[in-house]
Amino acid sequence: MCNLYTVRKSAAEVAAHFGVANPIASNAPEEVYPGTPGMVVTEADGVRELRSMVWGFPLRLKDMKPEAKPKPVNNIADLGGRMWVGLAKKPQARCLIPVTGFAEAEGQKGRMTRTWFSHRDDPIFAWAGLWRVSDEWGPVYSGVMTDANEAIAPVHNRMPVLLNRDEYERWLHGSFDDAVAFQKRTFPPGLIVMDRTTELWSKKKAAAETPLLL
Repeated sequence: MCNLYTVRKSAAEVAAHFGVANPIASNAPEEVYPGTPGMVVTEADGVRELRSMVWGFPLRLKDMKPEAKPKPVNNIADLGGRMWVGLAKKPQARCLIPVTGFAEAEGQKGRMTRTWFSHRDDPIFAWAGLWRVSDEWGPVYSGVMTDANEAIAPVHNRMPVLLNRDEYERWLHGSFDDAVAFQKRTFPPGLIVMDRTTELWSKKKAAAETPLLL
């Protein structure tokens, strides 16, 4: 699953890419981890908005103590699952997650390094997501996952549901079947660029909570 991605562009550049007319200042960092703020594009009444939200839906597990903080569910395994199907059927609950690259860990435990993936043709691209307003953290979002294509499979068996520019409208306004079709399709492996690095995965800042995939 995806637990780290980047937005190495300004809010103004992201807004221009997604057709947001009046971007607001964002406190989202360049590197985004579960439980921390990220930039999200939503649309209502034909107007797109760039917003800052927490990455991960808060979830309380049965065995958690009352004072314990919820866990962030930052990846969506199945749009038809009980936790997601109600939102996925509502176009107003869908969002575009701006991304310039996402990472997976490779190597031996304790010495894992970051392998980055980006879009060959677009410096900014979109990850299909869902969002809602939570009691615990305010606006929150999570990204939809699918089976890895040939470019990513050597590193991980899952990957984000990536969208090309001409697919943004269909994700935001399409039917539930349209949304599910995105999760089932194979994103073209030729559009993925892989960069294996020597950056240690463990150098990341600690996330607010342990991420979950549901």
